[in-house]
Amino acid sequence: MKKIKSILLFIIFLCAALPAKPQGLENPDIISVEKKQEIVTKLKGLDLDLLLEWNGRIYIVARVNDFIQLQKQNIPFRLETAKFYPFNQRVLSTGGGINGEYHSYQELEVELKALEKAYPQIARLYDIGDSLEKRHIYALKISDNVSLDEEEAEVLFMGCHHAREWITVEIPFLLAKYLVENYEKNSQVKSLVDRSEIWVVPLVNPDGLEYSIQVYRFWRKNRRANSDGSYGVDINRNYSAKWGYDNIGSSPDPGLEIYRGQAPFSEPETKAIRNLFFQKNFQAMISYHSFSQTIMYPWGYSLEPTTKDKELREIAARMSELIQAVNGRKYEYGRAGTLLYITNGDATDWTFETSSIPSFTIELPPVDMIHGGFFNAEEDIQSIFNENLPAMLYLIDYSCQHLKSKDTSQKEIVRNFSSVPKVRRETKD
Repeated sequence: MKKIKSILLFIIFLCAALPAKPQGLENPDIISVEKKQEIVTKLKGLDLDLLLEWNGRIYIVARVNDFIQLQKQNIPFRLETAKFYPFNQRVLSTGGGINGEYHSYQELEVELKALEKAYPQIARLYDIGDSLEKRHIYALKISDNVSLDEEEAEVLFMGCHHAREWITVEIPFLLAKYLVENYEKNSQVKSLVDRSEIWVVPLVNPDGLEYSIQVYRFWRKNRRANSDGSYGVDINRNYSAKWGYDNIGSSPDPGLEIYRGQAPFSEPETKAIRNLFFQKNFQAMISYHSFSQTIMYPWGYSLEPTTKDKELREIAARMSELIQAVNGRKYEYGRAGTLLYITNGDATDWTFETSSIPSFTIELPPVDMIHGGFFNAEEDIQSIFNENLPAMLYLIDYSCQHLKSKDTSQKEIVRNFSSVPKVRRETKD
């Protein structure tokens, strides 16, 4: 009993050092338990906030009552708080809003509209659909004849399927900012913009991001109210590619972090991406996530290679080389199912299955939780963008050089979705 009291006193001491949360919410700790069958069985009977599985351990957001439950069940645990709350992230700067230099939904909306207003000849903002809580999902199109739909390579960059991955909003947004600001200054940028149509969707999950900022930093899913009283669908398990293929790559349990929803494209956020995709002739796609410093390509649902494995591997290898040349940071690359973990219903498998285009998930730094996990220091935002920029530009150029007409299979899919609403140009101030 004396040992238990000492542990609890230590936990309370650590909680006092964690970032402030909205009034009325208790500061949690992060713990981990070994992923053994007997432990997993015991955990199923407890009402715990399971965060993620990593490297043979299950990570849990735990409060004082949770520690008592674990002790009663004789489940050994390891305190992991320091891994998730790096010292340099305990206090956000006052340069931005409540989340420092990272963008909230409203801040991003203002900046996207400002880019369109400042560069109307090459930037046009579209509302491609609304979230559950009626926030707009924005896509910024960048091209020389931006009001026209030309026979040019179209490339899609997406961020923030998962709410807690704040850095993934910044990288595609900074790409858009870089392209429009350097169009008249940089001949390479001008050439790429003149030959392509670049679509940037920096925030796929606006409701989840706001919840992560305002309420619970580790929130992952959207804000769907589920029938069992839980909240959220993992929208990167809600696409139709092998949706529900197994219960490893996604889950039918609404309470879990990888809950796939009731049906493919049941969520307005994934419908918005589907609608945009079917109206365009995309040649390549990157979906940004964090963390682990990896470049992954299909398949995610299987360990087997696709018919274009060689091409995808060569592109990923080149992007990895370009990234490493900037800051010396190495991004491993390979098929998603073998490099990281099995997924089904994710965006990257879906765009590849639909159009056979080069499709990638890039997991941004850090490499692991020990180096920060979902927390990236604000001063690292620019350096992470800088190292990813050459890979982005390379993929745009690659798409221009390998421009393909929309194949028959995708045309058939478009016909099947003839009722898909057109993307709306955002004209409100």
